[in-house]
Amino acid sequence: MTLLSVNLNKIAVLRNSRGGDEPDICKAAQTCIESGCGGITVHPRPDLRHVRPDDVRALGALVRGRVEFNIEGNPFAGARGAYPGLIALAREVRPNQVTLVPDGDGQITSDHGFDLDRDIDRLRPLVEALLELDCRVSLFVDAGSKNFANAVSLGVERIEIYTGPYAQACIEGKPRTALAACVATAKLAHQSGLGINAGHDLSLTNLAAFKAAIPHLAEVSIGHALIGEALYDGLAATVRSYVQILGEDSSLE
Repeated sequence: MTLLSVNLNKIAVLRNSRGGDEPDICKAAQTCIESGCGGITVHPRPDLRHVRPDDVRALGALVRGRVEFNIEGNPFAGARGAYPGLIALAREVRPNQVTLVPDGDGQITSDHGFDLDRDIDRLRPLVEALLELDCRVSLFVDAGSKNFANAVSLGVERIEIYTGPYAQACIEGKPRTALAACVATAKLAHQSGLGINAGHDLSLTNLAAFKAAIPHLAEVSIGHALIGEALYDGLAATVRSYVQILGEDSSLE
């Protein structure tokens, strides 16, 4: 079964737009856990535009020993104000997994992965620091990436395939090429001994086909679409719908 990790960034965006404590991000996490998700994901950024360091700390305490806690972020972004830096935050919270993403401050959302040749030397000491904390490390990569031996040499255990282009291709009614690129990337990474995660704009309408095409899919991180769908159907019901899709034996022979 593929694990569903619910990204709660959009809950924090809604809260921050008004100020105060509502909607309560910990209550949202509790609802997701009770509805069957296997993990909670957050992606704090230095500009504090959505999930904040105190949210990460509170969620870490809430989910510990119950479901997986995954923190995403740019390892090259240093401390700034209340943001202590990704490595320092991981050192405090000790998440199960840290997903390294090369997103800059000017990006609305993550839109590309690491270059597994160019970025390896810069990543090495940061990955080593996370491994010392007993965190599983995952690297965000584009469909079409190769040279996964470089990632393995760092001690990385998983990759997360950036699925934005696949989701857009589904909207346009032409998913075949984008899905094939994801499948080829997953096969290469799996052959190198890496686990396969995926995320970005996966939804109830495009997830089943993606899962069926990648039999070794370990985990999906879904936030924006899931929270949007929950506005219509409710958070608990939406999480259960995703869990049902991921629990179905729809892998290709």
